[in-house]
Amino acid sequence: MSTTASTSKFQEFKLPIEGMTCASCVSRIEKALEALPGVESTAVNLATEEATVRASADVDVGALADAVRKAGYDVRSSPIELGIEGMTCASCVGRVEKALLKVPGVSAASVNLATEKATVTAHGGVSFATLAGAVEKAGYGAKPVEATSAASAAPAAASLPQWWPVLAGTLLTLPLLLPMLLQLFGIEWELRGWVQLALATPVQFWLGARFYRAGWKAVKAGSGNMDLLVALGTSAAYGLSVFLLWQHRNGDTPDLYFEASAAVITLVLLGKWLESRAKRQTADAIRSLNALRPTVARVLVDGVEVSTAVEQVAVGDVVVIRPGERVPVDGEVIDGRSHINESLITGESLPVAKAVGDKVTGGSVNEEGVLQVRTLAIGTETTLARIIRMVESAQAAKAPIQRIVDRVSAVFVPVVLGLALLTFVGWFLYNGDVQHAVISAVAVLVIACPCALGLATPTAIMAGTGVAARQGILIKDAEALEVAHSVTLVAFDKTGTLTEGKPSLVAIEAAGAGDPNEVLQLAAALQNTSDHPLAHAVLDKIREHRIAVPQAQEAKALPGRGVQGVVLGRQILLGSTRLMNESNAAPGALLSEAERLEGEGRTISWLLAQEESRTRVLGLLAFGDTVKPASYAAVKRLRELGIKTVMLTGDNQGSANAVARDLGIDEVRAELLPGDKASIVDGLRKQGHVVAMVGDGLNDAPSLVAADVGLSMSTGTDVAMEAAGITLMRGDPRLVADSFDVSRRTYSKIKQGLFWAFAYNVLGIPLAALGLLNPVIAGAAMAFSSVSVVSNALMLRRWRGAATAAGALGPTQGD
Repeated sequence: MSTTASTSKFQEFKLPIEGMTCASCVSRIEKALEALPGVESTAVNLATEEATVRASADVDVGALADAVRKAGYDVRSSPIELGIEGMTCASCVGRVEKALLKVPGVSAASVNLATEKATVTAHGGVSFATLAGAVEKAGYGAKPVEATSAASAAPAAASLPQWWPVLAGTLLTLPLLLPMLLQLFGIEWELRGWVQLALATPVQFWLGARFYRAGWKAVKAGSGNMDLLVALGTSAAYGLSVFLLWQHRNGDTPDLYFEASAAVITLVLLGKWLESRAKRQTADAIRSLNALRPTVARVLVDGVEVSTAVEQVAVGDVVVIRPGERVPVDGEVIDGRSHINESLITGESLPVAKAVGDKVTGGSVNEEGVLQVRTLAIGTETTLARIIRMVESAQAAKAPIQRIVDRVSAVFVPVVLGLALLTFVGWFLYNGDVQHAVISAVAVLVIACPCALGLATPTAIMAGTGVAARQGILIKDAEALEVAHSVTLVAFDKTGTLTEGKPSLVAIEAAGAGDPNEVLQLAAALQNTSDHPLAHAVLDKIREHRIAVPQAQEAKALPGRGVQGVVLGRQILLGSTRLMNESNAAPGALLSEAERLEGEGRTISWLLAQEESRTRVLGLLAFGDTVKPASYAAVKRLRELGIKTVMLTGDNQGSANAVARDLGIDEVRAELLPGDKASIVDGLRKQGHVVAMVGDGLNDAPSLVAADVGLSMSTGTDVAMEAAGITLMRGDPRLVADSFDVSRRTYSKIKQGLFWAFAYNVLGIPLAALGLLNPVIAGAAMAFSSVSVVSNALMLRRWRGAATAAGALGPTQGD
C-alpha cells in the first residue's frame, strides 16, 4: 500500500473499499474511521471506492480495516509472495515477519522457512519494492517468487555445484582431524601449528564468510540467528588458537583448537547442504504438478489442426488430442472415444473411459484414440491450476502449533548467548582455566541451533499435503490438516456422497383411478429445466415412454422441499413428504404404498395439485439410488479409527434408515433443510465432538462451513469445494478416512520433529555448559539435527492411502 509521510508524526493510508452504493455510505465510513484514536482526517471517494486516511504513525492499518468492516463494508486485500534469501533458522523467520508487519498497509505476514517464501496480506497498493526494502533492512534478501523459482529450477550452467564448499571444507579439515584419529589407534603424530593455521584460515574466513555476513546483518537488525552463534563460537575457538600459537611461537606447539573451528564450519555446511536437498524433495509435489502443464495445443481451425501455445487457446476452441498426449485444457469431448489416465490429478489408479459428452481435465494423459475437445476452462481457471494453487497455499500456511515455535525462537538466540557467557564466567571462576572456559562456551554456542525448530512444522506440512495431493486429497490450508487429525465424528450427506447420486425412477403410483402416465407427464413438466438428479431420472423415464411434456409456467424451486409451477392451467407441486404435510394434503391409500417403498430404501416424491379450497394428492414417484460399493469400506474404516458416523439428508426417514442400516452408520437425521444440516453440525460440536462434514452439493455448503473441517467431493459443485477445507478429487468416500490418516501421520511427524528439536537443545546445552561436549561433536550434532527433522518428515512421502491401495474397483459390500 502506498503511504506518504507528510510529517514525521503522520502518515497517509489509502484503503480500497468494497460495498459502497451511495453518499450515505461515504458518510458512515468517514464517521467510523474518524472515531478511531490517532486519525486526523478522512476522505472517502465513492467514484474511486477509496478512503484516504491521515493518521498518526502508530495507528495500525488493521484497526482502520476493522473499523470499515464494523461499519458494514469491506477493505480489499491482496496476497503478495516474496522469495526470501538468507534465512537459516526459526529466529530469521520471526525477524522477517516483524519487518514485513511494520510496513504500513500490511495486515498479515507468514514466512515459511522450508519453502523460503513470505506470503503477505496487504490493504491497498503495497508495492513489492516496499516489502523487499523492509526485508533487506532486516538483513535478508527478497526476490519475486517467479524469479526465485526460475533460479532454483534452472541454475546457470557456469555456476559451481552446491556441494563444493562441503568438499573444500572436508579436504582442508581432514588433515587437522588426522592426529586425533590416529591417537585412537595408538599412533602419535603432531601437525605443526603454522600448518594448522594455514589449513584452518581459509575454512574460517572463506568458506565461513557466509556466517559472518548473515550474523552481522542480524546484529545490525538488533537480533540474532544461527549464523551469529556459529560465527561467534568458531571465531572464539580460532582466536584462542591463534593467541596460543603466538604465545608459544618459539617453543613446543600447544594444544590448539583449529580442528574444532574448521570441523564445526564444515559440518554445518554439510548439514545445510543435506537440509537443502531434503527441502527440495518436500517440494516435489508442486514440481510434479507443474510438470503436467502442456505448453502446446492443437486447435482445430476450419478443419485444419493448428499448433499453438496453450496460453493462446480460448474458451470454446476445439482442441485435438492424439494418443499419448497430455490434455492441454479442461473441456468436453465432442468427438471420439478413449481412456484417460487421471492418476496424477485425481489419484485414480486405472484409466477412465471417455466418450462424447464426458469432461476431461488438463494435465491428464490420453491413452488411445483421437479426441476432439471443446475448451471449457483455460489458464488459472483449469482444475490443474486450482489444484496447484490449493497445494501451494497449504504449504505456505502456518499450522496453529507453529505459534509455539515462533514464541520460543524469538528469545532463543539471546538466551543462548547469555548461557554461553555464564558458562565462560562459571568455568573461569571455578578453575581459572581460560582455555577450558572458552571451549565450553564455544560448545554451548555451537550445539544450540534453532533450525530444527523452524523446519519441523513446515517440512511435515509440505510433505503431508504433497503426498495427499498425489492421492487425490487436496488440503486447502494447514489449519484443516491440523484439525483433521482430531476428528471424532463424521457427518455424511447421502445423495452423491454415499450413493452414486444417479437415482432412477422405479415406481409411479397414481391416486385413486388416476393415470400413472399423467403423473409422470406433470412431474416431467416441472422438472424439465432442472439439474437435480431426481429430475434427470424423471426425464429419462419420460423419454423412455415417449410421452409429450407440456410447458410449465412460473416454475420455481422450493428449497429443501421440491418445486412448483403451473401446468396445463393447474398449480402443481412436486416434492418431499415435508411438502405434502405442510400443504395439508391427505395421501389416502397411497400412504401404505409409500411406507412400503420407503422401507425398501426408496426416496418418495409426492405430486400435488393446489385447488381452490385444498391441496390434493395426485400420485407419488419412487426413486432408487445405488449405494457406492466403496461406502461400505469407508464407514467400516472410520469405525476402526474410532470415529462416529452420522448421516444428514433431505430424504425421507424410511429411505435414510434403509441406507444407514445397510452401511452400518451410527445415527441418521432425515428430512432436513440445508439450514437444518448446519444447525445439527453446530449442535454436534457443542456436544464436544470435533466434527467433519462430507458433502458434494450446493445445499451442503452451510454445513461444510459450520463443521470443524469440511470435506467436499470434487464431483460436486464449486460452491461446496470453496466452502470445504479438504477437497476429494474422486467421488470415493474411502478418501475420507485417508484424509484423517494422512492428517494424523503428518501431525505425528510435526510433534516428533518439535519434540526432538526441543529435546536436542534441552539435553545438549547443559552437557556443553558442563564441559562434557567437544565443540566438534557439538557441531556435528547441530548440523544433523535439522537434517534428521527434515528426513523424518520426508518419510511421509511413502504414505499410500487405503483407497488407492484398494484399486479403482473398490471393495464390495461383502468385503
